[in-house]
Amino acid sequence: MPLFLYLVLLVLGLHCAPPNRSEGKLTTCNSSQQNATFYKMSSINADFAFNLYLRFTVETPDQNTFFSPVSISAALAMLCLGACHNTQTQIIESLGFNLTDIPMKELELQFLDDVKSLYETEVFSTVFSNVSAAQEINSHVQKQTKGKVVGLIEDLKPNTIMVLVNYIHFKALWENPFDPSKTEEGSSFSVDKNTIVQVPMMQQMEQYYHLVDTELNCTVLQMDYSKNALALFVLPKEGQMEWVEGAMSSETLKKWNHLLQKGWIDLFVPKFSISASYDLGAILLNMGIQDAFADNANFLGLTGDSGLQLSNAAHKAVLHIGEKGTEAVVVPEVRFLDQPEITLLHPIIQFDRSFLLLLLEKSTRNILFLGKVVDPTEVIGK
Repeated sequence: MPLFLYLVLLVLGLHCAPPNRSEGKLTTCNSSQQNATFYKMSSINADFAFNLYLRFTVETPDQNTFFSPVSISAALAMLCLGACHNTQTQIIESLGFNLTDIPMKELELQFLDDVKSLYETEVFSTVFSNVSAAQEINSHVQKQTKGKVVGLIEDLKPNTIMVLVNYIHFKALWENPFDPSKTEEGSSFSVDKNTIVQVPMMQQMEQYYHLVDTELNCTVLQMDYSKNALALFVLPKEGQMEWVEGAMSSETLKKWNHLLQKGWIDLFVPKFSISASYDLGAILLNMGIQDAFADNANFLGLTGDSGLQLSNAAHKAVLHIGEKGTEAVVVPEVRFLDQPEITLLHPIIQFDRSFLLLLLEKSTRNILFLGKVVDPTEVIGK
């Protein structure tokens, strides 16, 4: 019976960020050295996220896409801790780091250690049959996420040696929750030129950071969560989704951050749930992580077994967008004040067609989630 090494990166929620930040759009660090590190890491992580996004969408451009780039990169970073030599180098470079510019020791201090401190992680090593392995993984994940993430692993091949299991379930409340009584249950959402679906549409008149990017032909809206995260909703003009997708980069995020202005808007956002599962094996191979899946893999930092290699890598992300936030949780009753009768004087932003969604951690600006909502009624992803 082969050794089955079960690596699980569990990200149940973000730890609360330090409260000494301003209300502004971007949190700054205290020293020039910290600032340099902050911007370098943030940019690298963002470009890794958009690289993954394009690889996920290239084969299915007209379907929902949803994943957690920071969760995947964190899982790879944890795996990297046990990798050696060329196996480790390939993982590091796939994450976007240039070992010529950033020594490995600096990466461990600035990035890998952050992974361990920011996220709850679990690593298991056990021996059992392939059938029970999949069942045990799914049972553990389902239990840890309280039933929100189920069926992560469908099956395992008989020759499975090591599998990297990665999942995330995000939970947060809006800083400005929506009034459920204003949610319109039968609103139209345009999937494509020939398809219209009916969705619950939340409505709110509130002050939000927003902008119209005339260069990329899209509208960008920032909605803050009550703690240490924010959401960016990106609404391309009709027929401009592909153009916006191709232009997404760390520089684009920096530009938007500096151009966002706060003001009153009449906002319409669909209420929906989205879930997607991915087999990352082929994608990681195409990104340059070759040795980890081959006979010459070197994971001596994990075990003394020189024959250990990665057999499979799975990722699943789940998100619920509703009036209170991203999860139906018990919260104190919120009393909503009557809005002034001046709605027509404010810009109207209505997400009634395909849009991009980014969830960012405020202090690090890391992209927690990245996705495209083509059909909000399509609950189950790939």
